[in-house]
Amino acid sequence: MAREISIKDAINEAIDQEMGRDPTVIMMGEDIVGGAGSPGEDDAWGGPLGVTKGLYHKHPDQMIDTPLSESAYVGAAIGAATCGLRPIAELMFIDFMGVCLDQIFNQAAKFRYMFGGKAETPVVIRAMCGAGFRAAAQHSQMLTPVLTHIPGLKVVCPSNAYDAKGLLIQSIRDNDPVIFLEHKALYDAQTDVPEEPYSIPFAEANIVREGSDVTIATYGMMVPKSVEAADMVKADGIDVEIIDLRTLSPIDMETVLESVEETGRLVCVDEANPRCSIASDVSSTVAQEAFDALQAPIQMVTAPHAPVPFSPALEDLYIPSAARIADAVRTCMGSRS
Repeated sequence: MAREISIKDAINEAIDQEMGRDPTVIMMGEDIVGGAGSPGEDDAWGGPLGVTKGLYHKHPDQMIDTPLSESAYVGAAIGAATCGLRPIAELMFIDFMGVCLDQIFNQAAKFRYMFGGKAETPVVIRAMCGAGFRAAAQHSQMLTPVLTHIPGLKVVCPSNAYDAKGLLIQSIRDNDPVIFLEHKALYDAQTDVPEEPYSIPFAEANIVREGSDVTIATYGMMVPKSVEAADMVKADGIDVEIIDLRTLSPIDMETVLESVEETGRLVCVDEANPRCSIASDVSSTVAQEAFDALQAPIQMVTAPHAPVPFSPALEDLYIPSAARIADAVRTCMGSRS
């Protein structure tokens, strides 16, 4: 049975159901319990935005408040994963990954390779990402390309509540390290989500909208922005196909290539900075694998190569807008607004 819930609630439900199903699933993070073990009320904050609020009272033995030391608890989670547990480490903001990057890319990502496939590290590192929350340059980055570059990591970034629940359950059950990125500006976005547990396989993109003229390949917050852009250019008689990549490593390039073979045009939309981005990666792959199918140059819509500004007016200009995406689609079709 499905009902409409938010991405925030879908993530909470996925963790709740997996903890109830498997006692080896534990969670570590800052302020996810709040006050436990000290005088006063056990607040169970559920992290800075309350995503996991309420889980401590349901699973007190599986929720662990940690010190403000990402290197310590992310390292502890990775170590626990090698010893039979399935930890979820909540890294408040993806911007903080620099503090514990060695544990992620030099340890967790390499264990299976270094030990001849015999070592498993079933750890999930959850983190908020993205701009639009007025959180300034150190709390608003879209660092998906940095993590996708690292072999041995799986990188997930859902755009809706249905995908958030199914992909998080898949991430928790996976035997490799998964970086699960949650766009904080999407937390309240709602859609139909089944009550029962379900999983969505990695490397299976979702065709959000079918079309025949232009393909848009994107993920995360840029999916609803692209849908808005598609509605804008529909008045011009342009039929847009939108592909939500959902997982960035592994990535489903087959769906993108098949779509471009049909439409002949590609717009890559990515909130990350343009250099070495997901947009540039998808663009280069399509140019290499489907060059003969292209009827127009590939267009990229990204944030500028600059830190995220704190000024609300500047931040709104920084984030790729539906108007910019629509303009790129029109350029692909040979006409600008």
